[in-house]
Amino acid sequence: MSTNLLSTDSAVGFGGVVKEFVWNWENQPLKVVYETLGHGSPLLLLPAFSSVSTREEMGELARLLAPHFQVVAVDWPGFGESSRLSLDYRPEIYQQFLADFVNSMFNTAINVIAAGHAASYVLQLAVKQPASFHKIVLAAPTWRGPLPTMGASSQIAGMVRGLVRSPIVGQILYKLNTLPSFLNWMYRRHVFVDAARLTPSFMDKKWQTTQKSGARFASAAFVTGNIDAVHSQSDFLALVQSLSVPLMIVIAESSPPKSKAEMEAIAALPGVRSVVLPGSLGLHEEYPAEVLEAVSPFLI
Repeated sequence: MSTNLLSTDSAVGFGGVVKEFVWNWENQPLKVVYETLGHGSPLLLLPAFSSVSTREEMGELARLLAPHFQVVAVDWPGFGESSRLSLDYRPEIYQQFLADFVNSMFNTAINVIAAGHAASYVLQLAVKQPASFHKIVLAAPTWRGPLPTMGASSQIAGMVRGLVRSPIVGQILYKLNTLPSFLNWMYRRHVFVDAARLTPSFMDKKWQTTQKSGARFASAAFVTGNIDAVHSQSDFLALVQSLSVPLMIVIAESSPPKSKAEMEAIAALPGVRSVVLPGSLGLHEEYPAEVLEAVSPFLI
């Protein structure tokens, strides 16, 4: 594993120093892109898994946090500007990546803000090596992919994943499910609450993210639940109950009902700090100032 500076001229980001972390999985080198901004104690920002997942969705929050922390935001393997190889994306990949990244990049306990599906991976690592973390914030945490949430069986989800991974049919299916009109519908349905924010330039940038070579592989794994790190609410809550690191969760007021119920179940556990903010599953991107105001007393 090694770290190299990337050209910021060609990299999409939020104004920080863009670097790459060369990481090996089963003898295959993957370029993982991350960005740093600010000075002070380290704070890791982990974007939510989705078809449009990039570190840039944490960009405004990173800029707001930079006066207080050295912020590090990362593109997960298979997403954003990181390598998008045709791997069988599954929890083991992301569990190992997160452990290697944290252990290689930081020599002191860190704060972390993890959005959406990143929650399970942070909790698992924090239970395994609590000394690596100072405080944890989960923003609109989820643990179950879209198809399983909709009630699809593992067999159906597996068939869909196989189709999307196939060379020709998969590319067609993926293109249809990442049309700008579909992405706009998705955002309006469960990501943003203010449709005025979904400007043509904003949506075009999201669409461009989905069109990068190899983008369909990790996206299909997320949608079909293949990168769900846990498979039941009880397992997810057990992680929280096993945690010795201080935890705060940000509940998105307008989340889909199933997702909001999951968040409220975490908030009900002893020792968990929580706050309800406007927004849906993308509240960390849509309402970064509100997130900062809510979590600052906990983190600083």
